[in-house]
Amino acid sequence: MNNYTVLFYYIKSLLEQDDLVNTITQGNFQEIDIEKANIFPMVHMDIISANFVTGGVISFNMQIAFVNQRDKVNEIKTDKFWQQDNEVDNFNETLAIANRLWLKLYRDLENNNITAELNAPLTKIDFEYTNTLDGWLLDFTVETPNTDISLC
Repeated sequence: MNNYTVLFYYIKSLLEQDDLVNTITQGNFQEIDIEKANIFPMVHMDIISANFVTGGVISFNMQIAFVNQRDKVNEIKTDKFWQQDNEVDNFNETLAIANRLWLKLYRDLENNNITAELNAPLTKIDFEYTNTLDGWLLDFTVETPNTDISLC
């Protein structure tokens, strides 16, 4: 029974195909950006909780953060709308990464015998964590078959 690991491997393999993604990490979100060698844009994922739906199905609540580092500009802001930084670019780029992953996941999940909810909310990450990151947090639930353990 390695559903937990298989899910990480599967999503990581999809992210490795995206040319915009430079770093992929997993684990506790409190430690999303403690490594000094992270190259951005970065994707960080964690399985927040699991649930035994039936004897043959395990449900996982996943969170995936798509983030990029905000450029700090130490000059007088002359543009009140764009604010002379890369905030808008970060949100656009990380949303594109999230959208590509979600479309691949949603299209390919059935082929891997995994199901997901139809609607997956995105929450904005705005100037957060150690390196002042911008991006999106995707929160969704997937169900995987438990084929290794039989109740019979």
